[in-house]
Amino acid sequence: MDYIKAFIIGGIICALVQILMEKTKLLPGRIMVILVCTGVVLGAVNVYEPFVKWAGAGASVPLTGFGNVLWKGVKEAVDQEGLIGLFKGGFKACAVGVSSALIFSYIAALLTKPKLKS
Repeated sequence: MDYIKAFIIGGIICALVQILMEKTKLLPGRIMVILVCTGVVLGAVNVYEPFVKWAGAGASVPLTGFGNVLWKGVKEAVDQEGLIGLFKGGFKACAVGVSSALIFSYIAALLTKPKLKS
């Protein structure tokens, strides 16, 4: 049942983002920034963490979940290290995800042949 709930919640988030892309003239990069910032803001007001506990991977995998991870990392680092944690916390919290994305993207680039647009 957890898988079904995660699938439905993740699908709803993706559908809302698709509607945002279709109905506005926002570029995809800006929409991605909006999603990450939304995750940070919802994490800061303590709304996103209970949502993640309820929805599971359906809420933690999209970019809003990435923003929430950044927020948690910064908050913990500021609590432990003070002002310098403001700069270190986000990098520490998301290092594994970003590193794996870079590594797997590089492997995919080595294994596939890019197609140029005509």
